[in-house]
Amino acid sequence: MIESLPTMSASTGLHETLALLTAQLHPDANHKEDAVFLRSVFSEKSLSYLMKIHDKLRQYEKQSPAPVLHSASCLADDLAEELQNGALKEAERELLRLLSTPHLKAVLSAHDTVAQKNFDPVLPPLPDDLDDDLEEESVKIVRLVKNKEPLGATIRRDEATGAVIVARIMKGGAADRSGLVHVGDELREVNGNRITHKRPDEISQILSQSQGSITLKIIPAVAEEDKLKESRVYLRALFDYTPYEDKATPCQEAGLPFKRRDILQVVSQEDATWWQAKRVADCNLRAALIPSTQFQERRLRYRMKMGPFPAPMSPKAPPYDCAEREDVDGTLNGKDIAGLRKNVHLRKDGQSSPGEPRTPDANRTAFLIYEEVTQYLPRPGERPRLIVLIGSLGARISELKQKAIAENPRSFGLAVPHTTRARKCHEKEGVEYHFISKAAFEADVQNGKFIESGEYNDNFYGTSLESIHRALNQNKVCLVDLQPEALKTLRTAEFKPYIIFVRPHIYDQRKLLCSSSSLSLGVTEEDLQEMKHSAEKMDECNGHWVDYVLVKKDPASALAELLVILERVQMEPQWVPVSWARR
Repeated sequence: MIESLPTMSASTGLHETLALLTAQLHPDANHKEDAVFLRSVFSEKSLSYLMKIHDKLRQYEKQSPAPVLHSASCLADDLAEELQNGALKEAERELLRLLSTPHLKAVLSAHDTVAQKNFDPVLPPLPDDLDDDLEEESVKIVRLVKNKEPLGATIRRDEATGAVIVARIMKGGAADRSGLVHVGDELREVNGNRITHKRPDEISQILSQSQGSITLKIIPAVAEEDKLKESRVYLRALFDYTPYEDKATPCQEAGLPFKRRDILQVVSQEDATWWQAKRVADCNLRAALIPSTQFQERRLRYRMKMGPFPAPMSPKAPPYDCAEREDVDGTLNGKDIAGLRKNVHLRKDGQSSPGEPRTPDANRTAFLIYEEVTQYLPRPGERPRLIVLIGSLGARISELKQKAIAENPRSFGLAVPHTTRARKCHEKEGVEYHFISKAAFEADVQNGKFIESGEYNDNFYGTSLESIHRALNQNKVCLVDLQPEALKTLRTAEFKPYIIFVRPHIYDQRKLLCSSSSLSLGVTEEDLQEMKHSAEKMDECNGHWVDYVLVKKDPASALAELLVILERVQMEPQWVPVSWARR
């Protein structure tokens, strides 16, 4: 495209070089598009201007220019003052307007800074009217620039001296970024206003309402602490928290609101009562306060002693009603709802097998506060994660599971259940069910082989641990639909279950209540209310262990959403308890 490179001397500037290159561009048949593109780039006016500026700067650099004077700003001010003292002609008025513009003043100020080589920051002067009691103390004047964001610090009153002390520095806030304010510093003035005798809430209001430049007079701590080292502790919140409803928080504006199942990064645990944390994937880089595990547990125990305790905070809440279970064959419809509630009974022995695994946090604490988590992705050759579907009344999770497996039977599998009912003519042993006698079933129950079992129409049904292992060992993603009580057995590092809560979209079903299709299914207003109550109850008692909530609007969209989730679990890192990743 360029026949020959142009001859250039050492004095040729970039602007001239660019012009010569552009002139040498000759498009040919093979590179016509490239040549047109290069010509359009080289012909850009903005690029040409940049090249000219570069050449001019290089010329001045070679000339080694020296400033004519070191105080152009003062000279401009003197000239402006002289012009204002007399009658002005048109040219003089124009010159006065130019000298008064902020842009020209800024240019002259930059000129003087370079000429004087005075590049050190200018600190505000120390006030002349220092208090007598400060004369022998080290006073630090700190000037910060903040917009609408909080200062990022909390204060407290020292009980012994009455001094206002900086209690915390929030990671990522204005105070933390400045590096000039430290925990333990004594705060004396804010923007020239003494705050010694003001209440902490009044001082906090002054700080929050201050905009732009804010000047603090500080008595530094005896030994200024190093900046907090950011930790890498991640927690899954097991309860909802609203700082504006928490009277114990040292500063409600500094609190971090979060919802159950939110992932929190704890950046500081220096304070035993209030940790500093950020929500993962939150665009706000400033840390905020959350109650520590010890503090939250301590006050929950106090609430239990003093009065009724809300069920969502305690794992000892009444278990989910096992009568609200779909038909094990997945054939539940509107007409079966009422009868099935009466006929399906989950066996509850009240005792677990001696070798039965436990949920990691089940015995460690009586309260649901936080769970330490980390990101995990199955490695090549490792067994896939178990997929557990739990569903409230009307979710029809067995049907959803069967459709997902039918979509990709090579990748997805199920744990073949056991039953004591007679085999039908079209059924094969080990395909639809494992068919065993009632005596054998009872013996397996006593030996703890089933994670759950139930009775329906005088026949027993159950899902065994062995059948789950068999599916996973085939390197298939095993889907099981279970009652939440089974999570006590399955929620371990051995299975690493990903738990999906399926709940029906009650609002859509209400709209269809008067349609002929809904009436043919026999779904009544009472059924809808019971389905809604079932979903709320399951979420209240078991929602803290759920990884994903699937709201089932219709079978087709629910299946599509489930397939996307299953692919994501195997391809993208997911948050799991740290004990699962250490195994």
